[in-house]
Amino acid sequence: MNSMTGQTKANLPRRVQGQRGVILFLAVVIMAILLSIGLGISAILIGQIRMVRDIGNSVKAFYAADTGIEKALLFRNDPIPNLPLYDVLDNGANYEVEAFDFGPDCLGVNFCLRSIGSFQGVSRAIEVEY
Repeated sequence: MNSMTGQTKANLPRRVQGQRGVILFLAVVIMAILLSIGLGISAILIGQIRMVRDIGNSVKAFYAADTGIEKALLFRNDPIPNLPLYDVLDNGANYEVEAFDFGPDCLGVNFCLRSIGSFQGVSRAIEVEY
């Protein structure tokens, strides 16, 4: 038989009378823990999503730099008078190409070309020695 049956608030044992609201407190603590876990996981996922987006932007920046090198190689006999080249591509990426004569910055036989491609804050560079 249950010892609590038929008891009123006045004659409840002392250990039961002091426990009013404990369930509410535990529910709030558990919800806070679950919320902190959820926020931690979302922060990690947002960082991963940004990294994946930047990888795509990095590829576009690399190909913009490659486009700059290809255009500069059209003037391969004497690229310095025609440079620096700068252009904005159809996808919004841009590139800038510089040429250097043989010297401390250039170990190529004739010239060195450096192209920097950029897309949405990500930059990639290609250097060619020939």
